[in-house]
Amino acid sequence: MAEYEPPKHEDKPDKKREELKGKVIDLKELVGYAEGAVASRMIISRKAGNITIFSFDENEGLSEHTAPFDAMVTILEGECEVWVAGQTYPMKTGETIIFPANVPHALSAITKFKMSLIMIKE
Repeated sequence: MAEYEPPKHEDKPDKKREELKGKVIDLKELVGYAEGAVASRMIISRKAGNITIFSFDENEGLSEHTAPFDAMVTILEGECEVWVAGQTYPMKTGETIIFPANVPHALSAITKFKMSLIMIKE
């Protein structure tokens, strides 16, 4: 299980992120699966918040952690389990959950899965 590292914001342009602007995109196609690992691609990074797409190989996840801001997770593909304040929730493609600020949460892949993470800071 991977240790959670909060995304760092960069208010400067990034060529790979700039290439996405003004185009129709399929979010789940922006990051591939990596065997035995968690992969991610930040698609928006501002002081006000970040949007990141993650992929998780089967049985991978993020260890329990807290974040100082609310975070919204939407499952783009596959299935996982999430834990929020001691409650377990199975999730599948198309479902969304909001992790409250400063509340312990974690997640683990049941199958390979991809998700979007939106964190608004301001």
